[in-house]
Amino acid sequence: MARRSRAVQFIHNHPLAVGTALVESMSLDRFQKRVASAEELESVIGSPSELVIRKELAELDHHMQAFIAEAPFLLLGTFGADGQCDVSPRGDLPSVARVLDPKTLLIAERPGNRRADSLQNILDTGRVGMLFLIPGLGETLRVNGLACVIRDDELLETMAVQGRSPVVGIAVEVQECYLQCAKALIRSKLWKPPQPLKTPSLSCFAEILIDQTSVDETVESLGQQIQQSYIERLY
Repeated sequence: MARRSRAVQFIHNHPLAVGTALVESMSLDRFQKRVASAEELESVIGSPSELVIRKELAELDHHMQAFIAEAPFLLLGTFGADGQCDVSPRGDLPSVARVLDPKTLLIAERPGNRRADSLQNILDTGRVGMLFLIPGLGETLRVNGLACVIRDDELLETMAVQGRSPVVGIAVEVQECYLQCAKALIRSKLWKPPQPLKTPSLSCFAEILIDQTSVDETVESLGQQIQQSYIERLY
C-alpha cells in the first residue's frame, strides 16, 4: 500500500521517530523554546488534582457504560510499528460501540475507503485510544486499551444494520478510562445551533480531491459518486 511506502520513507528520513517524542523536523526547528522533559512541563502547567487522578478507572463503571450506550460517535486513535499516528472517526446509531463487559468493547468496522489505516495499526501495535462524544453534551469519555481485529460471526451479526453485518470488528480490552470535562467543547461552541457555512473560500470535497489527486473526473461527476456512496455504502 502507498501508506506503507510512505512509512518506509518516514523512518529513513527520521531515524529517531520510533520510540521517542523528540523527532527532528525542519518545520519544528523554528521553535526555540520547546519543552524537553516531563519535569519542565509540570513546572509550567502544574500538577493534576487528586480528583483528576482518582477519576481514572481500569474498567468501565455503570456511568461509563451508560455514556457509551448513548454515544453515536467516537474518534479512534492508533499508531503503527513505524511510529506513524492516525485518528479516524467512527459513527453508528444508537451507539457507536457495544459494551460486552466492563473490560471489553466491540466496534463494528463499517464500509469505508479501504485504506484500513486504523486496522493495520492495530495489527501492528494492538493499542487504541478513543474519545466518545454525545451530541449536545459537553463532557466526553476517554478510553484507552489493547485492541485486535476480529471476525467472530456470532458477535458481528449482532451489529448488523439493514441486514448487513460488518465483515470485521475491533475488540478493545479497556485499560484506562475516565470522563473529560466540557471545557474544550464549551470553548469551541461545538454544539451551538448550526450556523450557515461561513467559509466561502473552502472548496467542496470533490473539488479538493481532484486538486489533490489529478484524477480524470469532473467536479460534478465525482461529487455525484461521493453522494451516491453516502446513500449506498453506509453499511
